[in-house]
Amino acid sequence: MKLLRVGEAGKEKPALLDSDGKIRDLSARVADIGGETISPAGLAKIAALDPKSLPELAEGRLGACVAGTGKFICIGLNFSDHAAETGATVPPEPIIFMKASSAIVGPNDNVLIPRGSEKTDWEVELGVVIGKTAKYVSEADALDYVAGYCVSHDVSERAFQTERSGQWTKGKSCDTFGPIGPWLVTKEEIADPQNLGMWLKVNGKMMQNGSTRTMVYGVAYLVSYLSQFMSLHPGDVISTGTPPGVGMGLKPPQYLKPGDVVELGIEGLGTQRQTFLADA
Repeated sequence: MKLLRVGEAGKEKPALLDSDGKIRDLSARVADIGGETISPAGLAKIAALDPKSLPELAEGRLGACVAGTGKFICIGLNFSDHAAETGATVPPEPIIFMKASSAIVGPNDNVLIPRGSEKTDWEVELGVVIGKTAKYVSEADALDYVAGYCVSHDVSERAFQTERSGQWTKGKSCDTFGPIGPWLVTKEEIADPQNLGMWLKVNGKMMQNGSTRTMVYGVAYLVSYLSQFMSLHPGDVISTGTPPGVGMGLKPPQYLKPGDVVELGIEGLGTQRQTFLADA
């Protein structure tokens, strides 16, 4: 299934994309796309519905594909070819940092370049959405705790991230720096999350063209690994790292400026499009 949220910010309706590409209103059946709705039992109830029995919704703004995200967890340097382009070595364990949930926006919303930004950068990433509470889970069982997958754009301000001392979070958490969606694609639609093509363009020019095949730590490993340190709850999102082609890795480096348009997508998970604007 492809689940989405449609409407003005803060007033989104939960919806289902049917096999004909029509948006079907789920608001009479579920409160939102998050929490119990994306548990195994909740998803089974939606799957049992006849999409044609649901009212059709007009196309409109797409919100973030999951609501109520408590933790937005990111994995750094998780693609061997990306680590190489930045001059870093592959870490012996996953690098974990947090992205503030207040950064989350819809997949086609404008992204604001923050005041004082010098090095706002792009990163297409596979997002993993947790469907039930995971604590001390094994790698073998880890995918049982996944509701599905989405496109995640881990927008980053490199000067804030690496040149301002302290940890990476402040370069990752600026308002609008976390577009997710357009859909939460439930896991049964994705045969192998470790074999998905992913790409990103800036102003129509291809900058990233990679695959989840080059992830150092795969989805099952990451869910299990993170669950050893913290409980993962329904609606939590794990952004799993980016392939090569980010602005900081270019020679010379290239960063985003007001008016730039970024388009990105992952095989089977849809596409995003954002215009970058200066924050007021």
